[in-house]
Amino acid sequence: MAQDGHNLGNDIQNSEPGTRIALSRVGVTSLKRVLRLQSPHKRGNTIFFAEMDLYAHLDASRSGVHMSRFIENIESISSIMAAESSPDIESLAERMALAIARTQGTRRAEVRIRAQFPLTRRTPVSGGVVEDMYTFIGIAISDGVQTRRAVGVEVEGLAVCPCALSMASEHARGALASAGYTPSQIDEIISVVPIASHNQRGRGTLVIGSQIPLRAETLVEISENAMSSGIYELMKRPDELHVVLRAHSRPRFVEDVVREMIGGVAECLPELPDDAFVLASQENFESIHVHNASAERCGLLGDMRRELSGQRNDTRGFSSLEAWLESLL
Repeated sequence: MAQDGHNLGNDIQNSEPGTRIALSRVGVTSLKRVLRLQSPHKRGNTIFFAEMDLYAHLDASRSGVHMSRFIENIESISSIMAAESSPDIESLAERMALAIARTQGTRRAEVRIRAQFPLTRRTPVSGGVVEDMYTFIGIAISDGVQTRRAVGVEVEGLAVCPCALSMASEHARGALASAGYTPSQIDEIISVVPIASHNQRGRGTLVIGSQIPLRAETLVEISENAMSSGIYELMKRPDELHVVLRAHSRPRFVEDVVREMIGGVAECLPELPDDAFVLASQENFESIHVHNASAERCGLLGDMRRELSGQRNDTRGFSSLEAWLESLL
């Protein structure tokens, strides 16, 4: 009997289903919230425009989960964290996963948060102040006692095709030779004149699983530096020229970008332990093809460090972020 005197019936969710089989994930998806979290880098709350997916494992003996409890968990935990000194997206995901596992009485809960967040930057030549939007990612899984979490970013940048640039360079050499230039003159011209190539906007994703706090800004910088050049929402002409020249001086395949991301993690985050999980992926939106190009590497950072140092790596490791998360349970 409800407190207002209305009989709301039995707890159907805890009753036995007609077909007894467990479900891997049951929950709510695409739940949109404005999160106000205290930033350690500036005064006041930082606003994140977030979209969340929340799941719980459902045993074969139960008909369903309590959907309202997902929302209650979000509201209560968000309110608590808004008053703290330095919360972050991955900590929010971790606390929510733990709370869901406990309130739903399940052996597995999972939370995924994608939050839009502006970072203030300066354009490379004119020094103009711009606010570009990035996607921050917080992921956590819990069994009600233990939790495992990951933090990541999605970054867009520019990639220039090395193959097309090489062909354009050889074409230029032939044209210059036909025009009567000597080999030494051709070498000098090629060294100072930009060579054409086709380029594409790319989206890089870098996710790191570890309990060590990481600044999302650092992950953004690693991801951008892995591409031929970063890009900006608003640029003056000198900035545009700088981006184009920088990109064509650093041609990179989609595979190169992923390798550079991993190298950047190893170089810029020495404090990460070898058992930290790393996912680096890149998708290039091709400009002269109707398909996209994609590359990915994931696994334990220790294995990657050994490869980068020239050692042979025979460890099979984890095949996906999901496999690493599930290994906790």
